[in-house]
Amino acid sequence: MRAILRQRGADSVLLESQAAVAWMLGGARVHVSLAAPPIVAVRVDAASVTVFATSNEGHRLRAEELPAGVELVERAWFEAVPTDAALRESAVDAELRAARRVLLPVEQDRYRELGADAAAALGDVLRAAGPDDTERAIAARLASRLIELGADPVVLLVAGESRLAERHPLPTDAALGRRAMAVVCARRHGLIANVTRWVRFGGASASELDAERRILEVEADGFDALRRRAGLADVLGTITAAYPAHDFADDEWERHHQGGAAGYNGRDPRLAPGVDEPIEFGQAFALNPSAPGVKVEDTVLLVPDAAGDAAGEAALEVLTRDPAWPTIAVRGVERPVTLER
Repeated sequence: MRAILRQRGADSVLLESQAAVAWMLGGARVHVSLAAPPIVAVRVDAASVTVFATSNEGHRLRAEELPAGVELVERAWFEAVPTDAALRESAVDAELRAARRVLLPVEQDRYRELGADAAAALGDVLRAAGPDDTERAIAARLASRLIELGADPVVLLVAGESRLAERHPLPTDAALGRRAMAVVCARRHGLIANVTRWVRFGGASASELDAERRILEVEADGFDALRRRAGLADVLGTITAAYPAHDFADDEWERHHQGGAAGYNGRDPRLAPGVDEPIEFGQAFALNPSAPGVKVEDTVLLVPDAAGDAAGEAALEVLTRDPAWPTIAVRGVERPVTLER
């Protein structure tokens, strides 16, 4: 952060977003409401890191959340955050995203643990589900499991058979029926793990199996682009071409977002036309290819390929991995298939 200040010729910056504040404070919980901005702001200068918080939050933050070495300045709940910093966060948004792009070893370990917990929670709930369960019941069980694991359920989506056309299916009282999808975005230590799974009660049709296999090929093309490390624009271009290459509609990529880099935001940033940022070892991603009735999503970490023949080759480590979930190998990466019940 101080390197960014030196590059900008500024003496201080005020951080206010969930992603920036949690990153700066080592994964501290900086919210009360999941729907509201952080309850703290952080000013960084050449000599200190100062956390501004209301007096009703101070004791808990000191005791439970704040790392050593930061100064806490309290104010009354009705007083505004001091804004005397030379820069506001929005002025250095790109630099901040670059600074948190490569995860530190401790962040990678936290992400592995979160990913495993989120995937196992989702798997356990779906393994115990039945076709008469409602979408809301499944979401409630997922929320309970995640909260028990110390994670915030920032997104919970469930679609039963009657609502599989919805790309963002907020849970309803509809029954799961013969086939269902569930999506979890879980946050812990500031990091967000994204994972999607499917369950089917009874046999699959030939068309379902065909579409499920083809969407995995779309994702595999995207994974190949991540390994090339040519930039986010290359990844999006590869994915857009992958849909027609695997017999989906040419414009399928326009009907839902395709994921992007992951970390302290759900996507940091999201793949989109005009967005092009570097890809580096130690960076996390969650691609999100989908088409009618199919979708695949896991959080992965780009790492050097220890088994590669040449220096600099890349591999993908799946962070949201549930050893009990059925998978198939797609171009050397174990990918989830629909759980048959």
